[in-house]
Amino acid sequence: MTGVVVLDYGSGNLRSAERALVRAGASVTVTADLAAAAGADGLVVPGVGAFAACMAGIDALGAGPVIADRVAAGRPVLGICVGMQVLFGHGEEHGVVTKGLGLLPGGITRLPARRVPHMGWNTVEPPAGSRLLAGLPPASRFYFVHSYAALDPGALADAGALVTTADHGAPFAAAVELGPLSAAQFHPEKSADTGATLLRNWIATL
Repeated sequence: MTGVVVLDYGSGNLRSAERALVRAGASVTVTADLAAAAGADGLVVPGVGAFAACMAGIDALGAGPVIADRVAAGRPVLGICVGMQVLFGHGEEHGVVTKGLGLLPGGITRLPARRVPHMGWNTVEPPAGSRLLAGLPPASRFYFVHSYAALDPGALADAGALVTTADHGAPFAAAVELGPLSAAQFHPEKSADTGATLLRNWIATL
């Protein structure tokens, strides 16, 4: 059975991610052990709350180099919600810019929408060739809870990424696939059958 580590760096949402991955067919360990994170078939970086707080947890654990080394070695990583956001170069919240892991180009900024946070179900537009969203019908819906996002999908596409987009006040990157690195702004573990399909698709690539 495929072994997946959900990285425990002090962020929440660990157990719901664990349960969803188990249902999708993986053997899952939730741990802060960096050797286990480095050696797993797949590594999931979760995240809820503030960008700066999540980066502080990752830095305190010393997990940044482990995540970067996995990507450099072609070993799969999946970021979820703020776990996706920290993969970018920086995040700006309340006028404060925090350095991210720099594995994806660009940064994270506040959604320019009248109603923030963006909370609830939203359709997404996957690109041709997406592995994460393979087998899902057009206009599939996923569950979002966020106030910040990557608002320059074009920069990601220019870097060679497959970018799934959604719209809330402006288009933003809802999911990204770049080599071994996958990421979702939405919560697949809260997205019922569509989320389960995405997780199974990711596990199948490990």
